[in-house]
Amino acid sequence: MALKSFIEVHPDSHFSIQNLPYGVFKPQPGSAARPGVAIGDYVLDLSELASAGLFNGPILKNNSDIFLQPNLNKFLALGRPAWKEARATLQKLLSSSEAALRDNAALRQKSLLPVNKVEMLVPIAIGDYTDFFSSMHHAKNCGTIFRGPENPIPANWFHLPIAYHGRSSSIVVSGTDIIRPRGQGHPAGKSPPYFGPSLKLDFELEMAAVVGPGNELGKPVDVNEAADHIFGLVLLNDWSARDIQAWEYVPLGPFLGKSFGTTISPWIVTLDALEPFACDAPKQDPPPLPYLAEKTSKNYDISLEVQIKPAGQEDSSLVTRSNFNHLYWTLTQQLAHHTINGCNLRPGDLLGTGTISGPEPESYGCLLELTWNGQKPLSLNGTTRKFLEDGDEVTFTGFCKGNGYNVGFGTCSGKVIPPP
Repeated sequence: MALKSFIEVHPDSHFSIQNLPYGVFKPQPGSAARPGVAIGDYVLDLSELASAGLFNGPILKNNSDIFLQPNLNKFLALGRPAWKEARATLQKLLSSSEAALRDNAALRQKSLLPVNKVEMLVPIAIGDYTDFFSSMHHAKNCGTIFRGPENPIPANWFHLPIAYHGRSSSIVVSGTDIIRPRGQGHPAGKSPPYFGPSLKLDFELEMAAVVGPGNELGKPVDVNEAADHIFGLVLLNDWSARDIQAWEYVPLGPFLGKSFGTTISPWIVTLDALEPFACDAPKQDPPPLPYLAEKTSKNYDISLEVQIKPAGQEDSSLVTRSNFNHLYWTLTQQLAHHTINGCNLRPGDLLGTGTISGPEPESYGCLLELTWNGQKPLSLNGTTRKFLEDGDEVTFTGFCKGNGYNVGFGTCSGKVIPPP
């Protein structure tokens, strides 16, 4: 019989008892931040459950303060056995057959809060942020746009998960406005470079892995043990100023074209919740080097959508339908490669997947591809877009469809506003 909660959860809700994603929130503007899990239209305050002594398993009873923190990092550091214990405890407490929370009206009132009444925060202290380039379709399209169709994907791409080191200080939670960046662009003819607000502001449909325990400096993580270092996933919008990026990226890669803002969804969906939706990753040709060769190579069947609500309009337009399973390099390969030189990952580090584009035009994960660098404007509710304009709001959604339930990520949204 399917697991069922005493909390009423609408069949279309992203936040079933099978999901229970983790976030951090404030009940009121002046209150302290604390961890919670989403269930239906509610957030369950884990600090209240911890204070009531309900995390009484062998690991968590000896770490009673992990849910009395302003972020999830201490919990992430405990590793998979603790995560599994917490998940089992929460599923039991929320199940329709368990009385401990169901029949305790005072605790229910303190711990179950309508999610639309709380303020969601970035749920982790992100020490470092790395962004990969793991979709073959995205790599091919970008290469074709900028270098032509003869040799669009560089030879190294098929041998290693390419990445750059991003800026963690400008990662913001869904709902935060994004200020259009200023910067330099390609000069026209013999003129000086353009300087001013970006004229080619774009979104990038990504997801990101949240690192768990991590590794010591000088000690790489084996690719077949890498999943134990991934707590879960969030949606990620890698906002990109294409004109700034194009002028600056040779020879060291992205800088100001990316670092002005990155948006993540507030809820971290655990790998345990995603496990029923695991699927085979694409066959890799040529075969990866031994340190990237996995005994089981898997992706996840996560449906992804992007909507744009143009400035001044009430309705959004669907512009992209993609799927996480389009990624060529897996999450575990990304993490193992990141550490192969001895680099140490720490709890709360964020690893972006890169833009998740599929093979069909309607599955392209950014405006650069969808409009072919502005050559084919998109039609949105009677208006057109080559790139994002001030006032445009971009919203990502992602979910897995189960039998009578969803395991979803909610939304990841941001609105573009002009520079001051």
